[in-house]
Amino acid sequence: MSQQDIGWGVPRSAYVHIPFCRRRCFYCDFPVFVVGDSSRGENSGTIAEYVKVLCQEIRIAPIYDQPLETIFFGGGTPSLLSPEQLQCILTTLEQRFGIASRVEISMEIDPGTFDLAHITGYRNLGVNRVSLGVQAFQEELLKAAGRSHSLVDIFTAVELIHKVEIPEFSLDLISGLPHQSLEQWQNSLNQAIAAIPTHISIYDLTIEPGTVFNRYYKPGDHPLPTDETTVKMYQMGQKALTDAGYEHYEISNYAQPGHQCQHNRVYWQNRPYYGFGMGAASYIDGKRFTRPRKTQEYYQWLKNGAVIDCLVTPGEDVLLETLMLGLRLAEGVSINSLTATFGNHQVEKIQSCLQPYLETGWVQIIGDRLRFSDPDGFVFSNVMLTKLFEKLGT
Repeated sequence: MSQQDIGWGVPRSAYVHIPFCRRRCFYCDFPVFVVGDSSRGENSGTIAEYVKVLCQEIRIAPIYDQPLETIFFGGGTPSLLSPEQLQCILTTLEQRFGIASRVEISMEIDPGTFDLAHITGYRNLGVNRVSLGVQAFQEELLKAAGRSHSLVDIFTAVELIHKVEIPEFSLDLISGLPHQSLEQWQNSLNQAIAAIPTHISIYDLTIEPGTVFNRYYKPGDHPLPTDETTVKMYQMGQKALTDAGYEHYEISNYAQPGHQCQHNRVYWQNRPYYGFGMGAASYIDGKRFTRPRKTQEYYQWLKNGAVIDCLVTPGEDVLLETLMLGLRLAEGVSINSLTATFGNHQVEKIQSCLQPYLETGWVQIIGDRLRFSDPDGFVFSNVMLTKLFEKLGT
């Protein structure tokens, strides 16, 4: 595990935040700006202004003389951009940093927000990976979650993605939604597999402060599924997807062989990356910083010279982050690399802390790798990470 693996070195990845949504989903605490059901890049001055400002930020970013190998457009709903606006951003990135010939360009897209012309335009501009925010295959659950799309929109979106032959197609689901039954969850898993994506992400619902769900529900209370039910949903997902040939390569992510998300691996391996746009985070030279989460504050920040008060991440914090992120991966972390980077004493503390979980089978040491078992270790990962933070933070 070199310094580059823990945030130092040359960033070769960029996250670009597109904050616009037709409406805010009831579980969402991301920095987004609601533009309504009829607005998109072609007819929205708000979106056009944001793209202009975003490109200004990219133009003044530090250069490390290495082309970008992964670019991720997240949101919000990046599929509200017109192809021309996406081209403007990609051209600016290329002019500033350069883009590698085999770059992975990912784009989050929502059903009902694009048509054949849009998805063809994105594909022609080099987008070779899309992440479709399905979340559920039941109309009642989509409405209960505040989603703006319908079941028909989902099937239309899948058809369009296959029609333009985007090489990497990821599909997102959420488990643990209010009123969600095991039968509904199994149906969503079956429908997701039938859509033939190369990658599937499953996220367990988290009730975040400030969200609509936080006003309606308290964790553990009906109509939210019980903890026992959400564990069962996780196990069902793991079985259904691995039986269908997907590799469970990260706690929440499954991929057909050779189709893992390379951009997200940058995060999990604690490597450096650029972040651009409202609320976006960067990790460069061992320092993390986040831009303002509101549009006008972000614009003003840029006018003020984009001065960033960096949060330096030293010593034990880097070790904790390396463990928290790296143990999300099925391959876990390298014991030899941990020893080389952080010292034998720290590794002994880690192994001592996790010894009880080696005995239960939640933790495994296979060769040089320390990892959580699948599925039980992943299910109880928060328990073990909490113990690690307590042990290493003292």
